[in-house]
Amino acid sequence: MANLALFDLDHTLIPTDSDHEWGRFMVKLGIVNAENFARENDRFYADYKAGKLDIHAYLVAMLTPLAKHSREQLKAWHDQYMHEVIRPAIVPAAMELVRQHRDAGDLCCMVTATNEFITAPIAEAFGIDKLIACEVETIDGHPASAFTGRPAGTPSYREGKIVRTEAWLASLGKTWSDFERSYFYSDSHNDIPLLEKVTDPIATNPDDTLRAYAQTHGWRILELFQTT
Repeated sequence: MANLALFDLDHTLIPTDSDHEWGRFMVKLGIVNAENFARENDRFYADYKAGKLDIHAYLVAMLTPLAKHSREQLKAWHDQYMHEVIRPAIVPAAMELVRQHRDAGDLCCMVTATNEFITAPIAEAFGIDKLIACEVETIDGHPASAFTGRPAGTPSYREGKIVRTEAWLASLGKTWSDFERSYFYSDSHNDIPLLEKVTDPIATNPDDTLRAYAQTHGWRILELFQTT
């Protein structure tokens, strides 16, 4: 029986926040008003770390600039973003972690609160075929059409990660009980709800709140970004 391996992204598989860095990248390119957007971007990021993020307001703020540009232009910018920001940040230990699960035949999925526009190419870079991310609404519902600047569906944030993961498993005709072992790797206390659902919760590069929670509950703690 294959096991289930779920991976958060930001500060878990990469030592940065892809959403926050994309915001900074938009400022750098002049896509958004530098002062106003940078201030809002930093405020939302602080709210996330504090566990009080308004996910809907955040998604609208991050997605609205996308609606002003063609998919071709956005892809070109994202390719540049991957080259300049994301790929240099990927560490071999994170790639090896994913590879071990894939080689074991585990069903792998990236489950992130960052939107699918930003994260789909990152999941691909890690060789993870299935992505659960905050969905981005398109004008006519077609995946290749222009963005409206609004989110769609249930955000994959906090308990929403459980809702989205269980819906995906159901689409495969599976439930948690179909897996002998289920793993979830995350750095964030925001992910405690999903960590509590799996048989093997792994606090990965955990924030202080999650580290304390993991220690109290006897969870494994994994450090992928330590340097010697």
